[in-house]
Amino acid sequence: MTRQPGTVVRASPVPTRIGPATFAWGERTFVMGIVNVTPDSFSGDGLLAAGSDPVATAVALGRRMAADGADLLDVGGESTRPGHVAVTADEERDRVVPVIAALRAALPRMPLSVDTTKREVAAAALDAGADVLNDVWAVGADDAMARLAAERAVPLVIMHNRAEPRYAELIPEVVADLRVALDRAERLGVPADRLIVDPGFGFGKTPEQNLALVRDLDALRVLGRPVLLGTSRKSTLGRVLDLPVEDRLEATLATTALGIAAGADIVRVHDVRANVRAARISDAIVRANWRPDAARGGPS
Repeated sequence: MTRQPGTVVRASPVPTRIGPATFAWGERTFVMGIVNVTPDSFSGDGLLAAGSDPVATAVALGRRMAADGADLLDVGGESTRPGHVAVTADEERDRVVPVIAALRAALPRMPLSVDTTKREVAAAALDAGADVLNDVWAVGADDAMARLAAERAVPLVIMHNRAEPRYAELIPEVVADLRVALDRAERLGVPADRLIVDPGFGFGKTPEQNLALVRDLDALRVLGRPVLLGTSRKSTLGRVLDLPVEDRLEATLATTALGIAAGADIVRVHDVRANVRAARISDAIVRANWRPDAARGGPS
């Protein structure tokens, strides 16, 4: 690789196969679209609140996100916002499985993720066509999701989380917790090239700590795994700007650009088209991968 003046060159993890696509880390930033099959999403986009057929609505949303440039879709059936109402595994499964099956039929080339902490929901989602597991409590004591990822030979997103935002040193502790979870997953049989890390912006951290995560995101590179960043519409952005959730697009775009500059490989977002555009210009600057005749494409 030829280094251009002013370009940051980082060693990238080996490519990861996610369902029908291969993600070559380091070539560009990938965009994950959020599909919330809930009535109480913090972002106001929960499909069960719309009063219409959630499966048809999800397919329409998935098609629009695909057209807008999404590289993968993340389907969740339980809100993770503060004060959310917990749902049973049966209820969560009934929400996400029909949506995943319909998205798989409608978008056969689109990698699909299931956002859940419950093994039984994850297993049913894989049966319905999901390709990757996204666990917001992957650094917790329960290793069921890592075991399932090993058994089913699928990638696993390991997100950082804590019950309370108590840290002596934020970044070193986040890195250490993620390293322990990565080591455990590998011992259970998940190959390193199927593991993705997420620092957990908005999970078990104060607003100040969330901002520090983005500022020092590059520290996660020591783990040698692709980095997923999910800041979209979150309350920290609202706290900084004193804005409601529906007015946080510009703040999200700022974190997308800054996250990419600090090493993010995937950004998880609600507003796909705007974030794809922000990611492309950020890649052109940070990765120096733009040419006037360059064709834009998704994962191979």
